[in-house]
Amino acid sequence: MAEFAAGAGHEINNPLATIVGRVQMLLQGEQDPQRRQMLISIGTQAYRIRDMIGDTMLFARPPSPEFADVSLSNIAHQVIEKLARQPEFKGTDIQSQILQEYRVRADETQLSIVISELIKNAKQAGATQIQLSCSGKDSMALIAVTDDGQGFSENERIQAFNPFFSGRQAGRGLGFGLSKCWQIVRQHHGSIKINMSSSQAMSGIRTTVEIEWPLSNSSSMTDAAN
Repeated sequence: MAEFAAGAGHEINNPLATIVGRVQMLLQGEQDPQRRQMLISIGTQAYRIRDMIGDTMLFARPPSPEFADVSLSNIAHQVIEKLARQPEFKGTDIQSQILQEYRVRADETQLSIVISELIKNAKQAGATQIQLSCSGKDSMALIAVTDDGQGFSENERIQAFNPFFSGRQAGRGLGFGLSKCWQIVRQHHGSIKINMSSSQAMSGIRTTVEIEWPLSNSSSMTDAAN
């Protein structure tokens, strides 16, 4: 899969670059609003193809994590702050309920990607409320991302981390977002699963993605002492 993605990336990205370049050139002199919108759509879809090839390469041959002792609450806060500024998250209540300091062993960038992708997936499902929480058990941090969006069907839940499965026709975006999360969590020696339940607080279906993520040695020793 990695060899295919690398070969396809080289062969496909060259014509994509030509398409994008021509779109940008035509946009400079185009005054008709309808034609401008059509050109923008062509460019957007070309970039989408490029990103899909990139995601395939990352999934097939992901970079090795650069482990460090990092603060889960700080990373969650940074991700939420960044996403909240994006127009598509207007009107969405994203809250971190990680009140206790949890130090985890993680590649900071990759952990940020996991949290960001889970929030984006919830938003694609129509969520208006998204909550992050965490608890500790033995040497693991139990991270939960809960939303009130459209839940998964049983088939979607089973296939959710498959990079070639998408539930968008059913209203919940899957694609490579969740598969990237699975790959990163696996490389950090953790686990990830999806649970659904009814919720009065969230007015209907509550979808929770639960992650077990290794605590740093310092956090494990602190928990043991307590």
